[in-house]
Amino acid sequence: MKKIVVLISGQGSNLQALIDACQQGRIAANIVAVFSNKAQAYGLQRAEAAGITAHALDAKAFADREAFDAALAAAIDHYQPDLVVLAGYMRILSSAFVQHYAGRLLNIHPSLLPKYPGLHTHRQAIDNGDSEHGTSVHFVTEQLDGGPVILQAKVPIFPGDEEDEVIERVQAQEHTLYPLVVNWFVEGRLSMNDNAAWLDGERLPAQGYAAD
Repeated sequence: MKKIVVLISGQGSNLQALIDACQQGRIAANIVAVFSNKAQAYGLQRAEAAGITAHALDAKAFADREAFDAALAAAIDHYQPDLVVLAGYMRILSSAFVQHYAGRLLNIHPSLLPKYPGLHTHRQAIDNGDSEHGTSVHFVTEQLDGGPVILQAKVPIFPGDEEDEVIERVQAQEHTLYPLVVNWFVEGRLSMNDNAAWLDGERLPAQGYAAD
């Protein structure tokens, strides 16, 4: 059985979706550990409730980002994961960390990349008068939120929508999308080559599989 390590910083709703999918057999793998840079992250409680080993590392205990990421990678490697999944992990990763897990590091980002990398994506979409928003699952590269897109889901933005309404709509899609993509990877169907995502031997377009 393939092994997954998940990195979180907060509530862990995508982590819970992944836990549920593993327990239900929709992901043919086990989550063997969860790491957070926030000791109070509720996602750690979700992991413990599912019987998954949970760890918190405090960045303040390290001299710099590179030292923190080196310690994190060493701790992750103890579990020999086949895949490392970022699920609301809010730290920018060092180049060395990204290179160490190249091709087996996934992230989910709440926008239709390449639109709105970084933070506050929902607010940006509303403020700019967008009629649609969404989420993207992508391989992680050294470019922030710039790795090859694997799969996207779109949601509408209606006139008068509040940010919380858009967030809820996007998260509902994320909780379906992420387990699906993770399972593609663990089944050996998904890979990254030549800075592109490949599914079933076919190079995916810039916006990922079946973007429309």
